[in-house]
Amino acid sequence: MNESEKYMSKHFTQEMEGMKSTLRQMIELVDQQVAAAVEALQTGNVELCRVIKERDKQTDAYENLIQVQCENIFALFQPVAVDLRVIITSLKISTQLERCGDIAVNIANRTRKTIDHHDLVLASQVVEMAKQAHNMLQQAIAAFTNLDDALARHVLTLDDEVDGLNKSIFKQLVETMKADPERIEACAHLIVLCKQLERLADHATNIAEDVIFLKQARIVAHQK
Repeated sequence: MNESEKYMSKHFTQEMEGMKSTLRQMIELVDQQVAAAVEALQTGNVELCRVIKERDKQTDAYENLIQVQCENIFALFQPVAVDLRVIITSLKISTQLERCGDIAVNIANRTRKTIDHHDLVLASQVVEMAKQAHNMLQQAIAAFTNLDDALARHVLTLDDEVDGLNKSIFKQLVETMKADPERIEACAHLIVLCKQLERLADHATNIAEDVIFLKQARIVAHQK
């Protein structure tokens, strides 16, 4: 390897590490945002909701930065094989994370709108569903961080549990609306919130599928 090739190899490694570092920071922030949203939902902490909304712009900035970093690597080095999969996967996961950040904001917004009916939140299984969806996200992130395709496949099996909770809560909230019309607005907000939680679980599933693609070079999405 001549000096020029050594320089390019070193430069490529630096660019890849820079992109991975940005992605790690984004992962940490999004996990904090979702954790805070679940806590706000459980405790009714309106101040925490405000903080979540304020930090959302930082999540968007991370996604934009990762896109620029990956574009630069494509343009300068034309990566192939494993390196190419790493970049593709990082781009896809950053998009999934940005959407998870948006969902954290949506959870916070619904928490504020149902604050006068917090007893209804606690009486339903909404908090449990939120915790399960967050757990899926954390396990998907761990699978990516550790390149653990077995853990990624485990995440895929958890999605049905969240879907089942969503259906159960929907039925419960409909019955509540029939029995107490004054609760209709609060129940409607919670139904929308559950849909957001279902989407959070779906994004965790997508990340897990991306990990399997990265590790095995196999596409497992949409197999159903």
